[in-house]
Amino acid sequence: MSSNEIIRREHLIGPEGRFVTLEDLPPPGTRRWVIRRKAEVVKGVRAGLLTIEEACARYALSVEEFQSWQALIDKHGVRGLRTTRLQQYRHSA
Repeated sequence: MSSNEIIRREHLIGPEGRFVTLEDLPPPGTRRWVIRRKAEVVKGVRAGLLTIEEACARYALSVEEFQSWQALIDKHGVRGLRTTRLQQYRHSA
């Protein structure tokens, strides 16, 4: 395997202990982004189910928007993805 090849997983183990595949992620073209869906997509990318570029194309997101989801999870946990709290989190930084 060359260094340019991406290791892709076909599934991962979800929080309930069951296998999660691409089909278990939010459907392509999702427009209503609740906390759970955002977190599922970030987890899918981090686990290697899909790349950032694939996730952005699948969900019509900008790379910056996806990276902001990752940063919010890293800094505030999944609850940081709440849009109603976004300004409070940004001002407390």
